[in-house]
Amino acid sequence: MRSGTLVGAQYREAKRARSDAEFISKLEGGLQELEKTRYWMELLGDAAIMDWSKPASLDEEADALTRILVTIVKQRKQVKG
Repeated sequence: MRSGTLVGAQYREAKRARSDAEFISKLEGGLQELEKTRYWMELLGDAAIMDWSKPASLDEEADALTRILVTIVKQRKQVKG
Protein backbone atom coordinates (compact mmCIF):
# COMPACT_ATOMS: atom_id res chain seq x y z
CA MET A 1 0.00 0.00 0.00
CA ARG A 2 2.75 2.45 0.93
CA SER A 3 4.60 1.85 -2.32
CA GLY A 4 1.45 2.48 -4.35
CA THR A 5 0.57 5.71 -2.58
CA LEU A 6 4.04 7.17 -3.05
CA VAL A 7 3.38 7.43 -6.79
CA GLY A 8 0.52 9.82 -6.12
CA ALA A 9 2.57 11.78 -3.61
CA GLN A 10 5.37 12.22 -6.14
CA TYR A 11 2.85 13.42 -8.73
CA ARG A 12 1.40 15.98 -6.31
CA GLU A 13 4.89 17.23 -5.51
CA ALA A 14 5.66 17.49 -9.24
CA LYS A 15 2.62 19.71 -9.76
CA ARG A 16 4.14 22.16 -7.29
CA ALA A 17 7.64 22.01 -8.76
CA ARG A 18 9.61 25.24 -8.94
CA SER A 19 11.39 24.31 -12.16
CA ASP A 20 11.24 21.93 -15.09
CA ALA A 21 14.18 20.00 -13.66
CA GLU A 22 12.38 19.52 -10.34
CA PHE A 23 9.16 18.54 -12.15
CA ILE A 24 10.99 15.90 -14.18
CA SER A 25 12.83 14.62 -11.12
CA LYS A 26 9.61 14.18 -9.15
CA LEU A 27 7.86 12.36 -11.99
CA GLU A 28 10.87 10.11 -12.52
CA GLY A 29 10.78 9.37 -8.77
CA GLY A 30 7.12 8.47 -9.22
CA LEU A 31 8.07 6.07 -12.01
CA GLN A 32 10.56 4.39 -9.68
CA GLU A 33 7.89 3.98 -7.02
CA LEU A 34 5.51 2.60 -9.63
CA GLU A 35 8.05 -0.07 -10.55
CA LYS A 36 8.41 -0.99 -6.87
CA THR A 37 4.65 -1.30 -6.60
CA ARG A 38 4.49 -3.55 -9.65
CA TYR A 39 7.28 -5.69 -8.21
CA TRP A 40 5.42 -6.12 -4.90
CA MET A 41 2.20 -7.02 -6.73
CA GLU A 42 4.11 -9.62 -8.75
CA LEU A 43 5.60 -11.12 -5.59
CA LEU A 44 2.21 -11.27 -3.88
CA GLY A 45 0.71 -13.00 -6.90
CA ASP A 46 3.57 -15.47 -7.27
CA ALA A 47 3.39 -16.38 -3.59
CA ALA A 48 -0.38 -16.90 -3.92
CA ILE A 49 -0.92 -14.40 -1.12
CA MET A 50 -3.46 -12.60 -3.29
CA ASP A 51 -5.97 -13.73 -5.86
CA TRP A 52 -4.20 -12.68 -9.08
CA SER A 53 -7.39 -11.68 -10.89
CA LYS A 54 -7.50 -8.27 -9.20
CA PRO A 55 -3.77 -7.57 -9.30
CA ALA A 56 -3.80 -8.39 -13.01
CA SER A 57 -6.17 -5.48 -13.64
CA LEU A 58 -4.08 -3.34 -11.28
CA ASP A 59 -1.00 -4.27 -13.28
CA GLU A 60 -2.75 -3.10 -16.45
CA GLU A 61 -3.55 0.21 -14.75
CA ALA A 62 0.04 0.50 -13.52
CA ASP A 63 1.25 -0.12 -17.07
CA ALA A 64 -1.05 2.60 -18.39
CA LEU A 65 0.12 5.00 -15.69
CA THR A 66 3.74 4.22 -16.55
CA ARG A 67 3.10 5.08 -20.21
CA ILE A 68 1.41 8.33 -19.22
CA LEU A 69 4.20 9.44 -16.89
CA VAL A 70 6.92 8.50 -19.38
CA THR A 71 5.15 10.52 -22.08
CA ILE A 72 4.86 13.55 -19.80
CA VAL A 73 8.55 13.37 -18.86
CA LYS A 74 9.63 12.98 -22.49
CA GLN A 75 7.50 15.93 -23.60
CA ARG A 76 8.79 18.15 -20.80
CA LYS A 77 12.39 17.23 -21.64
CA GLN A 78 11.79 18.10 -25.31
CA VAL A 79 10.28 21.47 -24.43
CA LYS A 80 13.12 22.16 -22.02
CA GLY A 81 15.76 20.76 -24.34
